[in-house]
Amino acid sequence: MQNPTAAPITLASSSSYRRGLLDRFLDEYEVVSPDIDESNAGDLEADELATDLARRKAEAVSAHAPGSLIIGADQIAVLDDRILGKPGRHQQAVEQLMAASGKAVRFLTAVCILDPVSRARYEHTDETIVRFRRFDRRLVDNYLHHDEPYDCAGSFKIEGAGFVLFEKVTTDDPTALIGLPMIWVAGRLLELDYLLA
Repeated sequence: MQNPTAAPITLASSSSYRRGLLDRFLDEYEVVSPDIDESNAGDLEADELATDLARRKAEAVSAHAPGSLIIGADQIAVLDDRILGKPGRHQQAVEQLMAASGKAVRFLTAVCILDPVSRARYEHTDETIVRFRRFDRRLVDNYLHHDEPYDCAGSFKIEGAGFVLFEKVTTDDPTALIGLPMIWVAGRLLELDYLLA
């Protein structure tokens, strides 16, 4: 499926979830963890922040892989105009999920592709709306002990058992919630001849 004559592809991410998505259709690519400050120093709105972080990750890695096509991505979860970070620990995950009970959370998954051939930058942001069921602390604790999603914005894994928390998911691309909008990425790689049609 991959064009053997195209430039190499590098994923600018330390996310195992994004690697899993690329593994579905790419045979060869490099992975470089971008070393950037992910704080919102510019006080950007969530949409802008997601785009900015994806771009900065791609640009940071492109300096070390100038001949590669670079894919950078980031995901922001927004609840009641508040950005939810990765919880890191059990108690923070409990707090995030209990706050989301009965509410809708916006997930903004941004991707930035830097093409070394055209020297162009391509950007896209997918919006997924997750409406959570009303649930109690017992369900939250049971779910967290099962999936341990402490490295996930929003404190759940859609590819795990996170669906037990959901009432509805509205999206144009179900892979975006995992961390990379693959419908858009695949379309762009096809247009740029990195994939064989």
